[in-house]
Amino acid sequence: MPAPRRTAMKTLAAAVTATALLALGACSTEQEMRAVDPAGRPDSSAAEPTGAMPTTAPAAEGEVTTGGLVTVLDDGDGPEMCHAVAESLPPQCEGVPMADWDWADHPEHEDQAGVKWGSFALTGTFDGTTFAVTDAVPAALYDALNEEPEPLPGTPCEPPSGGWGVVDAAKVTPEAMDATLTEAARLPGFGGTWMDTSRDPSSTNDPTKVIINVAVTGDVAAAEATLRETWGGALCVSPARYTEAELNEVSLELQKLPGVLSSSAADDVVTADVLYDDGSLQSWADEEYGEGRVEITSALQPVEG
Repeated sequence: MPAPRRTAMKTLAAAVTATALLALGACSTEQEMRAVDPAGRPDSSAAEPTGAMPTTAPAAEGEVTTGGLVTVLDDGDGPEMCHAVAESLPPQCEGVPMADWDWADHPEHEDQAGVKWGSFALTGTFDGTTFAVTDAVPAALYDALNEEPEPLPGTPCEPPSGGWGVVDAAKVTPEAMDATLTEAARLPGFGGTWMDTSRDPSSTNDPTKVIINVAVTGDVAAAEATLRETWGGALCVSPARYTEAELNEVSLELQKLPGVLSSSAADDVVTADVLYDDGSLQSWADEEYGEGRVEITSALQPVEG
């Protein structure tokens, strides 16, 4: 995707939001750190596609579950299972056709202007095209506490000898942060940027409490020196295998995968969330782009036990 453009940020919260857009959601974490070419160059051998992309979604052998709440919506053409819904009234979506669904069996729904919809956690079978329901738990009865929260992005650098802190108070302001993020996007070999608020997650509006993380494929020391001209707070510049532009190009390509729900690029990895993967889509991605470059996540998961 193209390099982001930023406007002046009034608060650190706005900076974090803009940074999330810059890193395409920054949905990856630092728990599995990147392997880096000693010369600081991206692995161009994995850049070119090598095989045809799958055109049909794989079918699940047994029962699968949504693992959380989804929207079931019927605008008159039959019920669909939707992961993304337009916030209109009534809502709209384009989802997966459903079988074995009768609204009379699921009174926990709304009905307006000929459209029926409701939130449910679903279990059923998936043949690659249609989701056949075997069980549905309405939102009012679903225990959302069972869902694990997304881990916050971390910092790969070792803490300085004195710990993470302010080195120049005059350069720790929302304006300084905005200037630093803008400059980071201009760095040669820019690989992405994200905020680490793990030291004090409640202080997202305090520039002194965050660590700005920037990844580059080029000279790490030179990049850090450049960013220190505008930023006096905690800063980690780390090596990347791929530039943000390279990852964003792959992310756009993965939008063509069958059943794709979303794709994003961050932390040297492109993540594609698909409706269902039995492992074949991940195997294709590993062969196509090289292992570790693309991570396929499946919205539908096999029922345990």
